[in-house]
Amino acid sequence: MTCVSFTGRMLLRLGIRLVLLAVIIDLVAWLVPGIHTHGGFLWLLWIALIFSVINLILGPVFRLISLPLIVLTLGLFLLVVNAALLAITAGLSSHLDVDSFGAAILGGFLIAVFSWLGELFLPARLTQGAGG
Repeated sequence: MTCVSFTGRMLLRLGIRLVLLAVIIDLVAWLVPGIHTHGGFLWLLWIALIFSVINLILGPVFRLISLPLIVLTLGLFLLVVNAALLAITAGLSSHLDVDSFGAAILGGFLIAVFSWLGELFLPARLTQGAGG
C-alpha cells in the first residue's frame, strides 16, 4: 500500500466520521429538549469539527484532572466531563445551544452512546485485510 493511498483512506475515514458526528449531534438535538442547533448541515459539520477539536484537546486534560472523581464514582463522573465538553462547544458556536446542565449531561451521554455504536460500524483504526 502506498503512502498516498493510506493518506487518502485516512482522510476519507476522517470525513466520514465527521459527517457521522454531525448526524449524531443533530439526532441528539432532536431527542433532547434543551439542545438546539441552528443552520443547515454545513453548520452541523462545523459544530462536529469544533466538538472534535475540543474533545481532542481538552478531553484528556479534563479526564486526567478528574481521575479521582471518575474512580470514586466508578466512571459516572465522565458524564459531567462529556457535558462540560458539549457546553464548551456550545459556547464557541452560535449554532449550538444547550439550555441547562441536565440537557448537557443527557446530550453528552447520548453523543457518547451513539458514537460508540458508530464505532462498531466504522472503527477508528484501519486494519490491513488479506488483500493488503
